[in-house]
Amino acid sequence: MRRLAVILAGALLLIPAAPATAASTLSNAGFESGLSGWTGNGYTESGGRSGLRLTHWASGAYRWETTQTLTGLGNGSYTARVWVRSGGGQNAAYLALKNCGGAEQRATVPATDAWAQISVTTTVSNGQCTVSLFSDANAGNWASFDDVTFAAGSTSGTIQIRGVDVSTLKKSEDRGGVYRDSAGVQGDALAILRSSGANYGRLKVWVNPADGYNNKARVLTMASRIKGQGMKLLVDFHYSDSWADPGQQNKPAAWASLSFSALRQAVYDHTYDVLNALKAQGTAADMVQVGNEINDGMLWPDGRSDNWANLASLLTAGSNAVKAVNSSTQVMLHLAEGGNNSQHRWWFDQAVSRGVPFDVIGVSHYIYWHGSVASLQSNINDLASRYGKPIVVAETAYGFTLAPDDSEPNIFNSSLQQAGGYPATAQGQADALRAVVNAVKAVPNGRGLGVFYWEPTWTAVAGNGWDPTNPSSGNGWENQALFDYGDRALPALSVLGTA
Repeated sequence: MRRLAVILAGALLLIPAAPATAASTLSNAGFESGLSGWTGNGYTESGGRSGLRLTHWASGAYRWETTQTLTGLGNGSYTARVWVRSGGGQNAAYLALKNCGGAEQRATVPATDAWAQISVTTTVSNGQCTVSLFSDANAGNWASFDDVTFAAGSTSGTIQIRGVDVSTLKKSEDRGGVYRDSAGVQGDALAILRSSGANYGRLKVWVNPADGYNNKARVLTMASRIKGQGMKLLVDFHYSDSWADPGQQNKPAAWASLSFSALRQAVYDHTYDVLNALKAQGTAADMVQVGNEINDGMLWPDGRSDNWANLASLLTAGSNAVKAVNSSTQVMLHLAEGGNNSQHRWWFDQAVSRGVPFDVIGVSHYIYWHGSVASLQSNINDLASRYGKPIVVAETAYGFTLAPDDSEPNIFNSSLQQAGGYPATAQGQADALRAVVNAVKAVPNGRGLGVFYWEPTWTAVAGNGWDPTNPSSGNGWENQALFDYGDRALPALSVLGTA
């Protein structure tokens, strides 16, 4: 007979549990009848969303799993959801669907004081599926689960935006880059992305780049192609001639000697000019970033975050220009470090207190740089609630291999693989992306708007390297693209289709 570990009054007891009876619907999904219907480890206690909850906790390190297997299922798509709370710190804690005929699918349990719902979708091909609540934890770590559901269909909590940043695509194609679908058939990269589920394209804008790409003219060309695929458009203003990110926010050369008032006007005029040209050709932007990863401001030194009066003025100028072209275009303010709640609270408190107008909060979150998916979950849940704004993960990516495809050292290496926690394989890349997508899906009140994968088409093509001033520079990103070294679409691309 199966036995379940139960903690009662501080003592670990083992009590017999009735064998679970397989059926096509979950039984005792809210744990109101203790652990009836479930097998494995865990105990029930008060403090659930209503009534009892299932909790994983032990005074020493532990690996606990609580499962229920459903049988007699018709083949097709199914989704499980569960409400969770957790103190965090586990090696792994997740909801999984397994033994369903394909690869196990997981959704990470975030560290959260408030109840949060997570979900995971799989395809059943063998008539059965096991719902698993799992913890691989250290002494004293805890996670609680309540109100599990399992139903046919993909999650109703689907994200609206399944985006791809294709800023380097045009240069790649011009230098000979090719793209193939998962069957190996060569085709238009945007069409392959669209058919895989992508519904939003992101394009960065530089003011006067040395290589002539990512400028106004190239953005207009790419916008026509994106809209031609029936996709929406996010325009990402860097307000620079080259890369703008938390470590560099350099003014365009043409703006370097401007007074602050002239600089503010240049932000307005440049933003208006690009967006109005897009509107005029029938490809109006649906969303606009006023700045890129502006944790420490933009247009240094004038707009650095140690001078919030200036920064607010520049941001407001950009936002006003967006709305002047098209009042329905959404304005995003975008920070890196998607798990950095204290910094993000401070930053958006400053923006709100100064009346900076915006519609969407954007974050970058690369789990190998910015922390666990749980830290992302905790932060975006808080930001959505605190500011009442929808959330977009505007950048994420993960490696599918550690091998290089050109002479440029890859950014994603073995140490970052270890930090990220997923193997550098095609499946590991897909699992990492799915975990980020699931975190956005789980933002309460439907405020998880979407996810953009950063540069899925940036494969190793000679002449399409990092440095716009150096045609011979290499690409350090090709092992994080969504096309392999044979130019074939990788499994992670299909995650967009089920996001």
